[in-house]
Amino acid sequence: MRHVSLILRFISYLACLMACFSSLVYADSLAVDMAFLTEKMPHPPALSNLDPVLSDAGVQGAILATKDNNTTGMFTGHHYELKRVDVPFGEGVVSEFERLVADGYQYVVADVQTASLKKLSAIAKANNILLFNVSSTDGELRNESCSLNTFHIIPSDEMKADALAQLMLKKRWKKWFLVKGADQEDRRFTKAIKRSAARFGMKLVEEKTWNFDHDARRTAQAEIPVFTQGADYDVLLVADVKGLFGEYLTMNTWRPRPVIGTQGLVPRAWHRTHERWGAVQMQNRFYKQAGRWMNDIDYSSWLAVRAIGEAVTRTNSVKVEEVKKFMLSDQFSLAGFKGVKLTFRQWNQQLRQPILLAMPRATVSVLPHKEFLHPRTYLDTLGYDEPESTCRL
Repeated sequence: MRHVSLILRFISYLACLMACFSSLVYADSLAVDMAFLTEKMPHPPALSNLDPVLSDAGVQGAILATKDNNTTGMFTGHHYELKRVDVPFGEGVVSEFERLVADGYQYVVADVQTASLKKLSAIAKANNILLFNVSSTDGELRNESCSLNTFHIIPSDEMKADALAQLMLKKRWKKWFLVKGADQEDRRFTKAIKRSAARFGMKLVEEKTWNFDHDARRTAQAEIPVFTQGADYDVLLVADVKGLFGEYLTMNTWRPRPVIGTQGLVPRAWHRTHERWGAVQMQNRFYKQAGRWMNDIDYSSWLAVRAIGEAVTRTNSVKVEEVKKFMLSDQFSLAGFKGVKLTFRQWNQQLRQPILLAMPRATVSVLPHKEFLHPRTYLDTLGYDEPESTCRL
């Protein structure tokens, strides 16, 4: 009994020491205030009841990363807080961002459309705020509309298109039949696809625009075979970002050919079937928190908050100038469960990262493969390399 009493006293003593240590840490902790700004975009009608309409895309990844940052912060004396701001589409995302700036937020993760991001980037530059783009894939934001204080976490359309082209080149599937939608996002992805085709020696043997305004579910078997007649081709390439018709091309085409692009084999920043390099641990933690699988915007948001945490930890500072300088330095790297260190391109502040090429229930490949050589890093074979970039920061 005497030994038990001594053990209990020792445990109590350790508990008191830990409590005192924790209170000292948080009393003198370095506070890092971050904001997650979402512009709620209107959702197109779902083609299937199996497709969930998410109200928390992106922010769940940021929440998980904030927890991860605070785990490290217990030992470094840093504490991270995340404020969530949702703005309905067309109702003042700029004014909400200006309010965050006025409230002293220096790190803002933005899930907004391209036009809004351009406006926010100008304000961020004028007020020395770091802005992290986690959803807009528009290549223009990385080139002529790039901004000094804006970092791009999500891969660009050009990075995704290059990943597809590299795998097609490796398989010798060089003849492409392109079926494109008519809206702005489809035109943007089409532009990226044509750039990649020219870059890697692919040939567009046919190009057609899907202009049917009726429900493809009812007429797919009758109309798609006729629509996809034409020259011989190796793959059918789809540019249908919103998913209005692309899902019904597989198994309905005139020729028995694989479907790639925005449907079929799709280039992704993240996919629920990705399991290599410790990704299962990430998948399980996210699912336990959110009750669903992580998507591209969730993953990009996680990376954005983790990048802030890594830079603050290594510099022991929340000053924007020091954090930004470190992020763009050779000393910065981020572990992203993709087998390589992730870093930022200094010429346009895009995060370098591999692209997953995935089917609905399988990851087919991770691009680029190492045989695609580059003098700096093979990751720079995806998207705009420095000599190609028109960004002038």
